[in-house]
Amino acid sequence: MKAVHFGAGNIGRGFVGLLLHEADYEVVYSDVNAELIAALDAADTFTVHEVGEGARDHEVSNFRAFDSTQKMKEIVAEIASAELVTTAVGPNILRFVAPAIADGLRARGDDAPPLAVMACENAINATDILRAEVEKLMTDAEGQAALNRAVFANTAVDRIVPAQAAGAGLDVTVETYYEWAIDRTPFGGTEPVIPGATFVDDLAPYIERKLFTVNTGHATIAYYGFSAGAHAISDALGRPEVELAVRAVLDETKQLLVDKHGLDAAAQQAYIEKILVRFANPHLPDTVDRVGRQPLRKLSRHERFIGPAAELAERGTTPVALIDAVVTALRFDVPDDEQSVELQQKLGALSADDFVREVCGLSPEHPLFAPLTAAIANTAG
Repeated sequence: MKAVHFGAGNIGRGFVGLLLHEADYEVVYSDVNAELIAALDAADTFTVHEVGEGARDHEVSNFRAFDSTQKMKEIVAEIASAELVTTAVGPNILRFVAPAIADGLRARGDDAPPLAVMACENAINATDILRAEVEKLMTDAEGQAALNRAVFANTAVDRIVPAQAAGAGLDVTVETYYEWAIDRTPFGGTEPVIPGATFVDDLAPYIERKLFTVNTGHATIAYYGFSAGAHAISDALGRPEVELAVRAVLDETKQLLVDKHGLDAAAQQAYIEKILVRFANPHLPDTVDRVGRQPLRKLSRHERFIGPAAELAERGTTPVALIDAVVTALRFDVPDDEQSVELQQKLGALSADDFVREVCGLSPEHPLFAPLTAAIANTAG
């Protein structure tokens, strides 16, 4: 069996690629990083090191790698004969992956089993985003027929993979905990065999539980930790004011998740406690600068702060802690992060109303618009 995976970075090697390897797939990596691809091409194995309770090392083998800037024809041919295609490239990069998948489906024989396509990104229904990009390239009759050769399934992924130590090479350090939930409904009973994944009938609760707990909580710690002068995420969470802030935020997202999806409140609280233990792991040397990067994306309409805050407001609750977290995120000023620089420029150039419209994607009619705008205006004042 063969899987083509776009994104040979730390998550691609240390999470998705590892689980595919352990499911006995040959993993074909595709990436734009020529140095990384050359290193993979020259290696027979690399090691994934777990840290935390029950940690162990995993030796990964049976992989190949292609530079997608130079070997697109080869990647298309691999897709045409693969069983799976997965991604870990970031939601904004999916449109650049779509052409290879479209061409691979066109080259795939009608007698081949359907190609399973799954985007493993920190975004709600990322595979739907990828499918839409592929469909744009398949408007002719032949393309429409080729689309039937694939099954697109949304996923929810969760594993902390921090920035790696200098000199680690291809080896990756990850936490022991992980979750890869996959929507089984598109497969019609023919889902692929991936023992490390969980196939579910209703993916929405898994996606939002993860995004609005893990991602919201992680970013909250990063932004409050940055304001407090902390460097490591674990050190930031060790500060009482940061812990109080993240617990207040997760209390609000818990309310939304319980009310919207019918989750058990006690079970969700236990999930929160487990997440906080994961964040406090001193063996995961993550920094507030890395976790807080790309603040404009994190402050956008359907992301980890505005998404749950907007839904709470629509349900009649004004979210106090989430609004405070957004205001705290505005202080994130890291010259090495392009979006951080752009964020500070927008804060200097836009009124609070315009900022909320442009960055947060809210219209003045939305119930979150007025309280969020007021909070940002008060901070600027």
